[in-house]
Amino acid sequence: MGNPPVSQNVIDPAALPRHINAQGQCVPLYPHDAIKSNTIFEVVKANGGHTAWADKHPAYDLVNGPSGTGVDDLYTPEITNNNGFDATGSVVCTVNNDALKVQGILNEIKGLNHNGAPGPGVPAVFGMNFQAVSVGQKLQKDNKDGSCIADITFTGQPGGYLDGAGTPTAVLAYGLQKTDEALGSMIKALRAQHIYDSTLFIVSAKHGQSPINPVKTNKPGHFADLVAALPDANTNPAAIAIANANNCGTGPCGFVQDDDIALIWLQDQSQMAAVASYLNANAGALFIDDVMAGAEINLKFNSPLADNATPDIIVQPQYGTIYTGSSKKNAEHGGFSFGDTNVGLIVANPGLSAKVVKTPVATSQVAPSILTALGIDPKALQAVQREGTNVLPFLFTGGAGQ
Repeated sequence: MGNPPVSQNVIDPAALPRHINAQGQCVPLYPHDAIKSNTIFEVVKANGGHTAWADKHPAYDLVNGPSGTGVDDLYTPEITNNNGFDATGSVVCTVNNDALKVQGILNEIKGLNHNGAPGPGVPAVFGMNFQAVSVGQKLQKDNKDGSCIADITFTGQPGGYLDGAGTPTAVLAYGLQKTDEALGSMIKALRAQHIYDSTLFIVSAKHGQSPINPVKTNKPGHFADLVAALPDANTNPAAIAIANANNCGTGPCGFVQDDDIALIWLQDQSQMAAVASYLNANAGALFIDDVMAGAEINLKFNSPLADNATPDIIVQPQYGTIYTGSSKKNAEHGGFSFGDTNVGLIVANPGLSAKVVKTPVATSQVAPSILTALGIDPKALQAVQREGTNVLPFLFTGGAGQ
């Protein structure tokens, strides 16, 4: 099939799960309803600023925050299921989807809405998600099914890296090149509007991919299937608990979600310690590096006993292991490995001197840094209050949060 037009793809409320809201009403559960603390968009809007964002799925309604209204101009051209078409099977079609969002940003730089309609002026905070680099890193074979008719260059070629030094394949190099060109077009547009000097330009990533070195890729199959293949899988209560969680269809359910990590929600949380012990005892056969449960999970997340969004058990596999049998990808993200969690972070403004900062930082520091740049107290973010998050070092002298 071809590369069909992509619309804004707003969420259909009828397709959402239901929940009981604070008023005791049974209503659709939007993605933003799952967010427990306010977002930077809500803070900027509360301080009189116009806000905009573009991303790859309508589910990124979550950036609206608990109010559901944080982003004034939210643009979400669906990338993976637009009338059955998945652009992420091809780096070229992914770049084309990114280009929709880039055009939205260029329009917003001119003070318009993302679609070119008259707008209220340049947003105080705005940006977008690029997907081309992620897809270029993950594709085992570009345009494997031939569905992207625009891809006449890379079809059938491997994606990812050539070696452990991070040398990109031609597929990934194309994704990097087109993303770089898109960023350049934004800088050119900012200069044309004479607002480049007053703009803090930040480039980072939500995650990396692992493994980088292709010889380390190990795809043994889905986690629950590996457990089911253990010799005592049909008799051991812990193995049966995982099988039940994985196969749950109705009633009080468990769940097993896997990729380069495995997240396990048990039907019976009292089995947590026994299941964790069983997994540790079978770590070799299951390619496990670490099993997180109990106090170890509570150090990072809310207790699963109090927050059903937290898995009862988290399994971090050995580096390079992806719990899948898929032939579509050679890398994945979601886990706690170095490749997943160490990403680039570039902050640019003509008033800043070029500098490589070796002080350890986290992407969670980006939001309070943006608020500081806008003259807004970063403590207006509830997460900053709760976690004591500092602004990025060396950006401000005596800035709030340092």
